[in-house]
Amino acid sequence: MARSGALVTFFLTIMLSTAAPAEPISVKHIQLTRHEFMEARSETGKIIARVEFTEDVQGDEVTMRLTYHFIDGSIDDETTTYSQKDTFRLVRNHHIQNGPHFAKPVDFAVESATGIATTRTADRNGKIHVESEQIDLPDDLANGFVGTLLLNVPPNTAPFRAGILAPVNGGRLIRILISPEGEQPFQKAGQTVKATVFRIHPELGGILGVIAALLGVQPKDVMVWVLEGEKPAVVRVVGQLGGYGPVISSELQGTSFGK
Repeated sequence: MARSGALVTFFLTIMLSTAAPAEPISVKHIQLTRHEFMEARSETGKIIARVEFTEDVQGDEVTMRLTYHFIDGSIDDETTTYSQKDTFRLVRNHHIQNGPHFAKPVDFAVESATGIATTRTADRNGKIHVESEQIDLPDDLANGFVGTLLLNVPPNTAPFRAGILAPVNGGRLIRILISPEGEQPFQKAGQTVKATVFRIHPELGGILGVIAALLGVQPKDVMVWVLEGEKPAVVRVVGQLGGYGPVISSELQGTSFGK
């Protein structure tokens, strides 16, 4: 498996070196301070994690934190600061994953202003090793706040791309293609309302896509449900955490999407 990961990383680096940047998303809905909860379920419908989401606003900057508290003790904890002045731009992101739910722990951070990506790993004796790498980051880097972007695009938007810095070998840029997939009804507070569904597709095309599929490491598409209106909100996310592992469904408390 280590050799498989090395092969994928090699081809990923080649393919993404030619990826074209996209324009940042304009701010249409100013994000406000909030505190919400979600439930995460396995593909069999079993609750496997409680999810807490917070946003704190200071001037033009928003700091959001999304934490998955798994029943088995695992943690997925991501803190992101972004600017919402005219367009959305990443300021910094810090993502931690550890516990039995994950194949390997992740402790990865990026500072947009400096382009410094920092990876922290522990050896067998528990000693922490810190490695940093400077990367030329695109303006549309969206680590940690892709959902926020979806709150600010119309339901009939044309497919668009954004950049993600993946925690692979010190940080590797990938492109994601975001496309609207129509509407779906769901229950919220006893009423039937509709959400716009978006598909997020990691672009691993060409020879890389073939190799990733053969090795079983092709990231699956992520589906996001967005409630439109004056106060749009992400109400459901179905996909892998971090681009690998089992698919889970995270739904805002008080909503029901049926089977």
